[in-house]
Amino acid sequence: MKLIRKILFPVVPFYYLVTWLRNICYDLGVKKSASYHFPVLCVGNLSVGGTGKTPMIEYLIKLLKDDFKVATLSRGYKRKTKGFKLADGNATAETIGDEPFQFYHKFGNDVWVAVDSDRRNGIKNLRHLKDKPEIILLDDAFQHRRVKAGFNILLTTYANPYYSDFVLPTGNLREPKSGAKRAHVVVVTKCPKHLKVSEKNSILNRIKAESYQHVFFSSIVYSNEVFSKDASKILETLTNFTLVTGIANAEPLVDFLNSKNLKFQHLNYNDHYQFSPQDILYLEKQSLIITTEKDYMRLRQHGQLNGKLFYLPITIVLDREHDFKKLIEQAVKH
Repeated sequence: MKLIRKILFPVVPFYYLVTWLRNICYDLGVKKSASYHFPVLCVGNLSVGGTGKTPMIEYLIKLLKDDFKVATLSRGYKRKTKGFKLADGNATAETIGDEPFQFYHKFGNDVWVAVDSDRRNGIKNLRHLKDKPEIILLDDAFQHRRVKAGFNILLTTYANPYYSDFVLPTGNLREPKSGAKRAHVVVVTKCPKHLKVSEKNSILNRIKAESYQHVFFSSIVYSNEVFSKDASKILETLTNFTLVTGIANAEPLVDFLNSKNLKFQHLNYNDHYQFSPQDILYLEKQSLIITTEKDYMRLRQHGQLNGKLFYLPITIVLDREHDFKKLIEQAVKH
């Protein structure tokens, strides 16, 4: 794959030009963006792959749901339905996508969870609900310029920051680095727990934030327990299990489990992997399966895995959390 990306390097200028021109058209008003008189917060990234959007959306839900009626709006990647879909008791990962289903599974009726590849249409349908949301959180919509969010949170990983990357197909950027200027907040995600001040300053110098932008650093915290449909287990008590991952980068999770001196075999699949009947037959033979919360949303529908399928939750910890919350409160008010 790396060789193919290097071979395709001559394509990079064309991709750069197309995406740059598209952004210029929106910036100049040639292409129209819809603005709204209520809070619309966008969480996204410049790159393909996992930067921690789902934990950030969950963080915002927890922060806002007690004071406001909150809705999440996602594309519903790899779902088997079309158009606008609102999560209800019949929702599955197949009907709304694994990440939105994770939101619904975790928060239930405390929030509206909707999917629509056309974010304008999704917002319109959400606002037509009888109990309409007061705040809408856009999941992975930084490049969806047809909607102008009132507040943009841009995520970039510590290991692969956008400022050291190229646009597709050689790199992972969906658009030029200049797109970061649309962000109100930049969060460097998946940082080591004890990131040195000197390293933070080095990253800040590379980001070169504008005067209106704020930069934060976050790290992942793994739970001490794994959970199934109706049971839980202490992580340190697990022996000889099978780790199943279908995420963009499983390395941090593997490193964490290794740090606990746990013994396991790792089945590593592509991001948003759709498990085949043959995969499920193989997993049935395993005595204990540990997976991510996102993968659990796709695997839990296979009843034959009940009793042996558990997921490991994660949360995020932000530096200067008080300042971050204050910015969100200001964004909601204005």
